[in-house]
Amino acid sequence: MFTGDASGDWLFEALHRFGFANQAESISRTDDLRLTDCYVTAAARCAPPANKPTTRELETCRAYVTAEIALLTRVRVVVGLGRIGFDAWLKASGWWAAFAPRDRPRFAHGATATLPDGTTLIATYHPSRQNTNTGRLTRQMWHDVFRTARRLLAP
Repeated sequence: MFTGDASGDWLFEALHRFGFANQAESISRTDDLRLTDCYVTAAARCAPPANKPTTRELETCRAYVTAEIALLTRVRVVVGLGRIGFDAWLKASGWWAAFAPRDRPRFAHGATATLPDGTTLIATYHPSRQNTNTGRLTRQMWHDVFRTARRLLAP
């Protein structure tokens, strides 16, 4: 996921900087990238028109994310990339339905929410070119999210 595009460049650089990856870039499935204490997935499994997945596309892909979450038995911190990723994780993990709408974790860059099972959900703007080229998301803001994730995972 995210291999070979600008969003991936931001993601893998941060994962490497904060000790979640063995290298700062990923250009292909054979580039020897190894993740540690980290799993990357996507809410949508295809590149949608105008880079905006429809509700139907997200619903169709949710079963894949739900199945992946079921296999991850030691999750303590989740970083939701963009509102779409943030909400998709809440829905696929079952937390969306577990909360009344007014009680659901709110998306805001850098916001954290501790769920009843102890998992911490961190929100961040997606590292899309639209967000990074306009300064809506800066490297400092991005790094702060992954610094928080690392701190929360410290023994």
